[in-house]
Amino acid sequence: MRYQEVRLHGQVNDSIEYYVTVASPEAYRSYFYESSDHSLRIFSPGNELILDADGLTHRGNGGSFCEYMFGVEQPLADLIKEEVRNRLVMFGTSSRDDGSLLFSNRTDGCEEYDRVFLEGNAVHNYFFFIFGSVSGPRHEQQEEILRLAGKDLKRFPFVGDGDDGQLVDELLPLLGHRSALYLIKLIHTKHQRYHDAFRDLYHKYQNIPDPEYAKLVQLAETLDIDSYQQERIRIDVMYKHAANRRIVDEYKNILVGCKLNGRIEPAENARLTRLKTLSVRSKIPSALFYALDEVLKPELLASSDEQDYLSDTRQILEGIFLHERQIDARIDGEDLVQLLKAKRRAVQNRDYAFEQMLLEAAKACDEKVRDGADVFLVENFSLIITYFDRFDSTSEHINELAFMDKVRFSEELVRSLLNNKKEFDVLGSALFDELFFSGIMQNRYLGQFGRRKVLALHKGLTAIEEGRLTMQGLQRLLNDICQQEEMFTKLLIHTKERIRNFYSRYSTAQEQKQLLAEVVRETGLSGTIDDELLQKLFRRVIHHVQMEELYLHNLLPRVIADRNSELRDDFLSNSGLDRFYVEELEREYFEYNGLDMEILSQVRQD
Repeated sequence: MRYQEVRLHGQVNDSIEYYVTVASPEAYRSYFYESSDHSLRIFSPGNELILDADGLTHRGNGGSFCEYMFGVEQPLADLIKEEVRNRLVMFGTSSRDDGSLLFSNRTDGCEEYDRVFLEGNAVHNYFFFIFGSVSGPRHEQQEEILRLAGKDLKRFPFVGDGDDGQLVDELLPLLGHRSALYLIKLIHTKHQRYHDAFRDLYHKYQNIPDPEYAKLVQLAETLDIDSYQQERIRIDVMYKHAANRRIVDEYKNILVGCKLNGRIEPAENARLTRLKTLSVRSKIPSALFYALDEVLKPELLASSDEQDYLSDTRQILEGIFLHERQIDARIDGEDLVQLLKAKRRAVQNRDYAFEQMLLEAAKACDEKVRDGADVFLVENFSLIITYFDRFDSTSEHINELAFMDKVRFSEELVRSLLNNKKEFDVLGSALFDELFFSGIMQNRYLGQFGRRKVLALHKGLTAIEEGRLTMQGLQRLLNDICQQEEMFTKLLIHTKERIRNFYSRYSTAQEQKQLLAEVVRETGLSGTIDDELLQKLFRRVIHHVQMEELYLHNLLPRVIADRNSELRDDFLSNSGLDRFYVEELEREYFEYNGLDMEILSQVRQD
């Protein structure tokens, strides 16, 4: 199919840039736009779209589309189809209760730019209409356009790239040889600048240094980008990072499978929990998971029998409202302990029914006070929220210390944890340990250095309270372990590289001494680390490499051939290698050898 393209480019205000593409067999003979100082009108017989400084007005057929991103409402029908990437809205079209579409002749409308970039993509969105290949009433035109191109428009992988040329090349043939396509791309230039700046920093550092992040904050203030749009853009960039996307997509796929099956099996629940643990390590924003949970509602797939901790929580929260009946319903220490333990179990189980219950109670409190109830209701509920905030803050910092590298504790953070510990100790001397340390020490994905950091924090907080250690001392101790973790990782990477490229033997003391000297010279660690500590870390590196080779060359093939999960578990328990690291080795082994990943899943679940 031969056609011509005419493109028009400009800006309607200091934030919104447009690209208009008209493609048809005789595009150069078309008169398709009118402009003035205040607006731009793009038109064809029966259709028009007008851009002015504040928004756009449209009349005729067509619609809008954009790449899905966080904050864009995504219906379940799109979410369960892995190949669907884009949001498509046809003018004058709505959904019936059964999921079918209702087409209307009332397609005219207007939208402000803020709404376009809030409900659609934060960076760029497309509008379109066509002429020539569809006719009849508007609702028939819309239905025909959707039939011709809707499926492909929702699946084009390059919409997010903003490649207008490829869009026209793929879209126009679907519409018929007599069609003229009018494509209008709107770009929010300020959002684009922020997106590109954050993307460059994230791809360079991932854990963006504070000075660089401060520049990003300043850029957002200069461009006057609100915090929600900043969050959407950051999450979109982080989601598209390959390592992050794999975890989030796996989480989504499991939930979709559960949704289609109508329930969550125990094995699937364990996998979802593991993915959440790994997401903490990768600093994947929890908002991505909440967005999926909101649509797929995993809590509705669980057993209909309410968990005991949910029943206890419901009783306490409902009890608050008994005060209206002159019953003493104040929250005491025992109630707070019960609620905190329930919150801990809800977090472990990813049970959002707990948070929903809390939100419903808060809403009920607000409504009753607004209608004249005693403010005692809010005061009582605020006490719960205060302790829950302390729980969230403490849990977040301890989990970051346990599962993330390059974490640095400040004196202010140590002081904050101490203050929170004192408040929890008022409720029970063993409560702080039970809430924050008992569970994490049993986590199978807690690595060697993570365990050391958590133990050091646990003992250090007690030592400070007893006057045997200062806050600065604990801060230095934790940061020293973090530094050792970084040195170990650096030594491991370079040692494996040297062994892979230059050494076939490294078992003797002399060979190891020579290897260490070369690695130290290559990494620039010479003179920056105590020799005794260096030797200790290198011995651990050698052990790590030996165990890794033993597993990959001897044990893992037997585990796979015999489906021998006991042999795998024995290695995980006694090798000294972190479970997360071993699972990455297994994944790379299966991908390199083209093996069925389902076998690996079976071995891990047995």
